[in-house]
Amino acid sequence: MKYSILLISFLFSSMLGKAQELNINVQVKAPRLQLVDPKVFQTLEKEVYEFLNNTRWTDDEYETFEKIEGNLNITITEEISNTSFKADVFVQTLRPVFNSNYKSQVLNLVDKGVAFTYRELQPLENSYSSYSDALSAILTYYAYFILASDYDTYEPFGGDAHFQTVENIISSIPPNVSKSTGWDQQGSRRNRYWMSENMRNPRIKPLRQAVYEYHRQSLDNMHEDSDKSRAIMVSALTTFEQVNNSVNNTAAVQMFIDSKRTELIEIFKGASRGQQTKVYDILVKLDPAQASRYSDIK
Repeated sequence: MKYSILLISFLFSSMLGKAQELNINVQVKAPRLQLVDPKVFQTLEKEVYEFLNNTRWTDDEYETFEKIEGNLNITITEEISNTSFKADVFVQTLRPVFNSNYKSQVLNLVDKGVAFTYRELQPLENSYSSYSDALSAILTYYAYFILASDYDTYEPFGGDAHFQTVENIISSIPPNVSKSTGWDQQGSRRNRYWMSENMRNPRIKPLRQAVYEYHRQSLDNMHEDSDKSRAIMVSALTTFEQVNNSVNNTAAVQMFIDSKRTELIEIFKGASRGQQTKVYDILVKLDPAQASRYSDIK
């Protein structure tokens, strides 16, 4: 009996050791409510958290410590009715850097004016294969975009399968929903449609190889050889510059810069003068609105 109990305990603990892929903190804010009971958004916060973190998104086996960490904040900006809203959605994810306590941002983006409907206790559904409702589709989209972006940092084009799922989600959005809501080519060149398009576009694909080199071949080896790692990082940034010259104003370039701006400044403060000058010139060209911040590199 003793050994049977130990065996059962071992098997149970082994099952618990395998986990869903995401560990995303969720916060829902509604600062200017007039129509809806605030408790509705407390319920929404809990349901979004459980949907993201308790859904099994892939067939891959994850240990608890391997979960992708991050934050998803929903700020209600407009109450159209008791059940219809607009919100700004902030998405951030982090990736651990090997042999360090440092975590590098992979995504740091804001999706503004997201329209959705929600009734308290309304079930959220994984919308990877068919459309159910706007909120479920948006959350499913970002779950797979998070996975794909993270996988790309560990293996060249490692996120291909998940970026294909993201594209499938875009294709499943009904025409009456997609128009002017971030799901189609209209509006901002940095909306959900263009974020997905960029990741599948052959002309922009070199950026994904550069993302792998930046993380796996540079950041992860910074502790062993900082000079070599910085050189690889400069090469990756040069690829971003070349693609930006070819395809201007892409969502992919801006997403990368928004997540890496502070990190790059800190890394190249200690670089050689030649690297500092080159990186400064590249970053000012890619991110002119924030040009003044890069003066710290030189």
